[in-house]
Amino acid sequence: MSYPAPAPSNPSRRSPGHRPPAAVDKILSRERLMALRQELRRDGASLVHCHGCFDIVHPGHIRHLRQARSQGDALLVSITGDAEMRKGTGRPLIPEELRAEGLAALDCVDYVYIEQRPTAAELLDEVRPDVYVKGKEYELNSDPRFKAERNAVERHGGRVVFSSGDVVFSSTALIAAMEESTDPYHARLMQLLRDPMLDGARLTGLVSSFRGKRILVVGEPIIDTYVLCDTPSVAGESPVMTLRPVERRSYDGGSAVIARHLAAMGAAPVLVCAMPDDAPAAALRHRLQADGVEVRSVEAPGMLPEKQRFLVGAQKVMKVDLVDPLVLDARSQDELVGLAGESAAGCDGAILADFGLGLFSAGTHARLGASVRREVGVLCGDVSGGRSNLRLMREMDLLCPSESELRDAYRDFDESLPSVVWNLLHDTGSRHAIITMGADGLVAFDRLPGAESMAPVPEGDGFRSRLRGDHFPALCGHAIDPLGCGDALLATATLALASGAPLLGAAFLGAVAAAAQAQRLGNSVISASDLRHGIVRAHAAHLTCTPGQSPRPGPRLTVPLTA
Repeated sequence: MSYPAPAPSNPSRRSPGHRPPAAVDKILSRERLMALRQELRRDGASLVHCHGCFDIVHPGHIRHLRQARSQGDALLVSITGDAEMRKGTGRPLIPEELRAEGLAALDCVDYVYIEQRPTAAELLDEVRPDVYVKGKEYELNSDPRFKAERNAVERHGGRVVFSSGDVVFSSTALIAAMEESTDPYHARLMQLLRDPMLDGARLTGLVSSFRGKRILVVGEPIIDTYVLCDTPSVAGESPVMTLRPVERRSYDGGSAVIARHLAAMGAAPVLVCAMPDDAPAAALRHRLQADGVEVRSVEAPGMLPEKQRFLVGAQKVMKVDLVDPLVLDARSQDELVGLAGESAAGCDGAILADFGLGLFSAGTHARLGASVRREVGVLCGDVSGGRSNLRLMREMDLLCPSESELRDAYRDFDESLPSVVWNLLHDTGSRHAIITMGADGLVAFDRLPGAESMAPVPEGDGFRSRLRGDHFPALCGHAIDPLGCGDALLATATLALASGAPLLGAAFLGAVAAAAQAQRLGNSVISASDLRHGIVRAHAAHLTCTPGQSPRPGPRLTVPLTA
């Protein structure tokens, strides 16, 4: 059995004919390592051993290894395998094969071994090095793992030596700094995920607690139809665009999809709405009931509202609203309010969703809010469409408008967002607001204790003392279709609040649901499984090494938040 000749203690004294072994030859299997150890012992050559992760080989490592090499005739460096890395989410940054290859490329390193066990204690007991070198930080360390390593070395007559520590670096700190500086959105996400409320196991447990929660939804059901068209052309009789439909896809929208989201997340939703007595409405009712949604409705004139969107590829080129304004007479309004109040009894939470189609008049808003508020602990609301009125949503625990809907409601396009949000919460007597901002993510606003008693202050820093705002970056790299993101967020955040979560947890899960929705074409239903996968993807966002065609692959930032 031949092995790479141990390098002299002083590399400068190597003979002119000495050729260091190729890096790949230095990386040993277990059998080869044990055979080489026997040959070194037979030849009277001393073996020095170092062990670590060596995720990023920095100047501190280089000096550590050079000093270790000077302690004997050959230097063995063992590294912890990927499966046993315990240095936080996303570690190791560099896979074990490349870490081994990088160490083997150093002249001062004679052999490299990948240790697949949690510590080096068992390996040290088998290899029995003459010298085991650890970093200076271990000199006063009482870690039981290091104690076991030291015992294994000294039990067989070896010595444990500590390096000088004249240059100190931390691979973990370096990687954290790289992540912080690579992408401000990623840095903000990592900052958020350090909050104990956003711990992965805690969030997953929160999603599990959704099961069986009874949630009332009051609002207008809508049919969203996507008409997929061939490549457009110009009409022969005049310069107008011609679209040729090739496929139609219909989705349940409006309050119907909110209820379906809730059911798919494990809740027991009750939908109170107005629907006509016709075949399409009966089919919608059947679909909802099949998904576990209890439907209670008053009869409405006309047809189910339908919104048609014409697409070429994934690009929407035209929208047609087949909507007749809903007009309920006084008796039907009374019936709707009574039905909502009756259905709210025993519910854990409720959602009022005004899509601006006529179900919510000014008077109905107030009566519905008061009727439902008496029965539930959590009441949330949202609006959509130019005819809805956000400012009529009163005494809400959570309002979820987009920034444009909020500014349109106040005709205020110049003041800061916290200022407009404060006006909304103050005017409506509401508690929280989640403001969505499309590709810029969302901001969750919470009243601070005692804010109502503060004297009026001018626009500026004064609002910082009245509201707390937490920004959540958008959790998807590219939105395929933003339709329905707000509905998914509203359903999820309501369930989270009804399950006892603080606003931070509700907003994060809402952002996860919105990201999942944005990755799909049309109003697809978001399930508890989608939320769990989104939690895992968010917590898995980290620097990783992606080998490419280059012989010298490097790390890049991977944020696996998209489907």
